[in-house]
Amino acid sequence: MTKKVLLVGESWVSSATHYKGFDQFGSVTFHLGAEPLVKALAGSAFELTYMTAHEAVDKFPYEMADLDAFDAIILSDIGANSLLLPPEVWLHSRTVPNRLKLIKAWVEKGGALLMVGGYFSFQGIDGKARWRRTPVEDALPVTCLPYDDRVEIPEGAVADIIKPEHPVMAGLTGNWPLLLGVNEVGVRDGAEVIARLPEDQGGHPLLVLGSYGKGRTAAWTSDIGPHWLSPAFCEWEGYGRLWKNILGWMTEGGR
Repeated sequence: MTKKVLLVGESWVSSATHYKGFDQFGSVTFHLGAEPLVKALAGSAFELTYMTAHEAVDKFPYEMADLDAFDAIILSDIGANSLLLPPEVWLHSRTVPNRLKLIKAWVEKGGALLMVGGYFSFQGIDGKARWRRTPVEDALPVTCLPYDDRVEIPEGAVADIIKPEHPVMAGLTGNWPLLLGVNEVGVRDGAEVIARLPEDQGGHPLLVLGSYGKGRTAAWTSDIGPHWLSPAFCEWEGYGRLWKNILGWMTEGGR
């Protein structure tokens, strides 16, 4: 049975100014960050809808019936403001449904929620992701710090697998490729830490599983792709299996 997954975020726009002697010009580039995941899930039991960060500001569902079209939601590298401040609110001072409360209620009645790390996940760079003390944080198996939570690891780190017998670890043997960073989080009582950083790298949680109401939830505190996931990690044969295992566990039994 095909499971429908909504991936929200993982896009950005960059602008650059190019100086050539006396002259200069500007350029703008649009980037997608989840292409390794898109490739890994292609043709699998998971049908992925990729809603980019700028689209999500206005297009992420406002009604429960629209969220019910999906079995799982992945929030990845998108801050809380993008769902709190659509144009109706930011530009026109009109009221709209609170989509963070909607996500929480959707999980409580059986939806599956995964937050993936990045500069605008959990609390994020300079604390600007702002998921702390939100309804979405309530549903996650982890808590966000009140400040910049990035743990940069330029020398790389190999994950310690704490529960290799867990179903999400099925088929994943041997050492994993290098990680270059994570978001630091707290672990809720009752949540399961499946993988973490080595003790000499702080022992920070990497993969945490839990539940909220009738729904299953997960937190992966590193990236979906570069730069926190090394190219070797994205090309690793276990990359796709890992995500399929996580999504399979989250959506097990259906809704």
